[in-house]
Amino acid sequence: MKKQLSTFFRISVSMLVVSILLSSCEDEISPELEKADPILVIDAWLTDQPGNQVITITETQPYFDNTLPPGISGATVSVIDDLGNTFLFQEDAAMKGNYVWTPVSNEVIGTIGQTYTLRVVHENETFVSSSRMGRVPVIDSLTFTFEEKTSILPEMYVAEFWAKDFTGPNDTYRIKTWKNGVLLNKPSELNLAYDAGFSAGGNFDGVIFATPIRQGVNPFDEDENDEFLSPYVPGDSIYVEIHSITLAAFNFLSEVAIQTDRPGGFSELFATPLSNVSTNIFNENPNGKAVLGFFNVAAVSALGKKFEE
Repeated sequence: MKKQLSTFFRISVSMLVVSILLSSCEDEISPELEKADPILVIDAWLTDQPGNQVITITETQPYFDNTLPPGISGATVSVIDDLGNTFLFQEDAAMKGNYVWTPVSNEVIGTIGQTYTLRVVHENETFVSSSRMGRVPVIDSLTFTFEEKTSILPEMYVAEFWAKDFTGPNDTYRIKTWKNGVLLNKPSELNLAYDAGFSAGGNFDGVIFATPIRQGVNPFDEDENDEFLSPYVPGDSIYVEIHSITLAAFNFLSEVAIQTDRPGGFSELFATPLSNVSTNIFNENPNGKAVLGFFNVAAVSALGKKFEE
């Protein structure tokens, strides 16, 4: 009897300890993070497409701040090509932190093979960067394929773009997709290519883009019952752009994908800690203020299609 009571006591204490530990896991905490001075962030992703081009200048903010980053006014912003042509960006009075270049007639920024220099002057400090515009393949076609129902997925229509990488290694691209006029902009929808594959050394040079990249134009959303929806249905439209990006931009966006497309939960205990991603923008004064962001000038090929059943 004493032995039974002793065993019961040990089990009860063990259950009590587990209960306390579990309940303690539910307590809300408000960690006090060390304060840091805001850092200038310059987002300059320009293309050779007609129309206005925009460079955005903001500041970093505390990690738990859910407001939009504050825009920065009063900067002088310009882009100069290697022929000496200067494109001046004027501050948008209606949108703080936006600096806009407005073309004259059919003027565009960008010629494949040319190098462009970004120059931003703010509070007596000068930030610079350079970017060479790479070549971009033509999108031959967009197709829709019917997929039968499986044990996991419902029957669905899957879209693909068809394009062939140039012969010659080290071309890097970003593929952007709009469904019904809305950009697919989730972290999981960031679609990058190194030649026609995923990374250097993949032996995908000069061939049609790999299937996962071609099908990276599909949104995989769920309904209110957590059931997968067909990416496209008759009546939907798709518009795809391929942007040529530098290798540095490819690495930058790959880092962004790692930092933002995180599963959360228990696995975060073993994940790579969050940190500022790389940048190709520098302060001319090595002892001056730090800067973040990226500068890239892209050639773009594009194609759109409406899904007719």
